[in-house]
Amino acid sequence: MRQGDLSDEQWSVPESLLPAVGISRRWPGCRRLVDGVRWRVRTGVPWRDLPFEYGPWQTVYGLFRRWQRRGVWARLLTLLQARADAAGLIFWEVNVDSTICRAHQHAAGARRRGAVQKEPPGGVSAEPEDHGLGRSRGGFTTKILLACEQGQKPLSLLITAGQRGDSPHFEPVLNAIGVPRPGVGRPRSRPLRVRGDKAYSSRANRAYLRRRGIRCTIPEPVTAPKGREVDQGVRRRDSDAARSTARGDRTRREPAP
Repeated sequence: MRQGDLSDEQWSVPESLLPAVGISRRWPGCRRLVDGVRWRVRTGVPWRDLPFEYGPWQTVYGLFRRWQRRGVWARLLTLLQARADAAGLIFWEVNVDSTICRAHQHAAGARRRGAVQKEPPGGVSAEPEDHGLGRSRGGFTTKILLACEQGQKPLSLLITAGQRGDSPHFEPVLNAIGVPRPGVGRPRSRPLRVRGDKAYSSRANRAYLRRRGIRCTIPEPVTAPKGREVDQGVRRRDSDAARSTARGDRTRREPAP
């Protein structure tokens, strides 16, 4: 057992959810293969460098790709989110941020249209035409936008090209949040508060949050125009400077002739 592999207690949670996604929990070697997928995703090494204790790399990759095409990973994440929310383990104060991933040099030869590839992308979501790849200052890159709660549990994920801006994708990331509730009802999608950096400070994003009744903690850049309305709807005023100016006018004396 390597560091980072699932313990018996940790494995009991996803194992109990496997029948709900159409996977038999009696399948031999399932835990070892899942640990192999987790190890490879966590380290980012090529599939061929997978330690042999997880089994042949072709078998581990086959499980990863097959479950990805069938949507098993996405359904498992949704079920785990619902289980955590029912237990009160999700704190609905969401942080939104992005990161840049450098693409492999061979990614430059990918087909522009995924539908005509030799092996279609598959999965439960449609892949963008640009495959989430674009030219930025860092080269051929992909941008990952993530919304996670205070307990560092992911709630939604969006992949775009590396040169895309953060602010235009603020709404799509928040709209992708949907945690099923126990019993009957629509999934919960509205957080109590959203936190972000200055890249998400725009009138459109703040208006979107006010319209949904979501509080926010987003700093404004230094270059923001003065007099912009803040979240509470009160126009910003420099009262201290105004009082100082008024006090100076009252105490000003006429120069002696």
